[in-house]
Amino acid sequence: MKYYNLKNKSKMVSLKEAVLTGIQGSDGLFMPEFIPQLDARFIENIHQHSLQEIAFEVAKLFLNEDVAEREIQSIVKDALNFEIPLVHLHDNVYTLELFHGPTLAFKDVGARFMARLFAYFLKDDNQQIHILVATSGDTGSAVAHAFWNVPNISVTILYPSGKVSLLQEKQLTTLGGNIKALEIEGTFDDCQRMVKQAFADSDLQANINLASANSINLARLIPQSFYYFWAYAQYVEKHGKSEVSICVPSGNFGNLTAGLFAKRMGLPFHQFIAATNANDVVPQYLSTGTYTPRPSQQTISNAMDVGNPSNFSRIMELYNCDNEAVKQDIVGYAFTDNATRTTMKDVYEKFNYTLDPHGAVGYAAVEVYQKANPNVACIFFETAHPAKFGDVVQDATGISPFIPERLSSLVDKEKVAIKMKADYELLKGYLLQ
Repeated sequence: MKYYNLKNKSKMVSLKEAVLTGIQGSDGLFMPEFIPQLDARFIENIHQHSLQEIAFEVAKLFLNEDVAEREIQSIVKDALNFEIPLVHLHDNVYTLELFHGPTLAFKDVGARFMARLFAYFLKDDNQQIHILVATSGDTGSAVAHAFWNVPNISVTILYPSGKVSLLQEKQLTTLGGNIKALEIEGTFDDCQRMVKQAFADSDLQANINLASANSINLARLIPQSFYYFWAYAQYVEKHGKSEVSICVPSGNFGNLTAGLFAKRMGLPFHQFIAATNANDVVPQYLSTGTYTPRPSQQTISNAMDVGNPSNFSRIMELYNCDNEAVKQDIVGYAFTDNATRTTMKDVYEKFNYTLDPHGAVGYAAVEVYQKANPNVACIFFETAHPAKFGDVVQDATGISPFIPERLSSLVDKEKVAIKMKADYELLKGYLLQ
């Protein structure tokens, strides 16, 4: 399979080039030349397979022309060495707990797979790769831990000052080694803008081999499709086949785009629910047909504080910019911080389940969706462990969530980050040093 750039559709590149580049120019994201199909018999019997078996079958459709099957199996087995359980919350509402990985966030799946794929592509090369990534929260920590001490790779992470939680910040600023953190005096949009400028800067590219690690990189996006199939497999095993919709707390929309890939591959989900906080440019698009990016607003669900989602261009590509076609598959809802807090409190009091603020946005969207679709079962993603947002959880529910040792051990570690204004020339100068 070859891959094309959204800004230059006539030029096809290998998987290795698409992955090690990640983005070209302004918003130049890569797409596969076609979405491959999983065997219908495999999907029919998907509940009989493990997460690793499902991931292998999906991954090899994208990778097998460039990576030997035994290597794909090794990457999958090593990357997905933790549970992703489907939990029945009540009635026909379920949550997929995506926070059991090393950094307690869903982005561990994509980041760990990507790090191992990078290592495979670079094992026989002498070239050095510099990964440049912007984070609104969990991406930075997942990428930092996945690439820590990986040979031939250095990582620079940009994050908005004062706009990530304390433990999120500690996760990405305390590793050292090949991981460097830049604390940007601005918003996530500023961080993302600076990263995009770097990838569009031919002078910088001539001096440094830059690669991306956000969901703009296909090596992050492809593995995120694995757990859509796994969620469906677990549901079918317990309840048989019925209409199921899936709700995705959304910021940069890579997670939901991965779900759309899965649907095109044959996964029979009924609809996707895009749940956002006050940064509601996609729900607004679904309502009005007009996409109007704007500066992001800071919220308590900070990983979703994105005012111009990068992966929106991929969604448009999948649907040929047809708003009506998009609306057939995706519905969108947005919620304020007050509504998010209320949801966290209600779910804890009614079901003794602790939501993080991102999962709470997802649950709130499910409640609205099921009023219009009462017979459709829904799975929403719990994308991060509630302990990563302990202050928010305690404020909303009155209880302090249990803090796993891998988080509590970070509290006394020294943060190491370089503070920088939201100025691209400063970033360029730093990278060229």
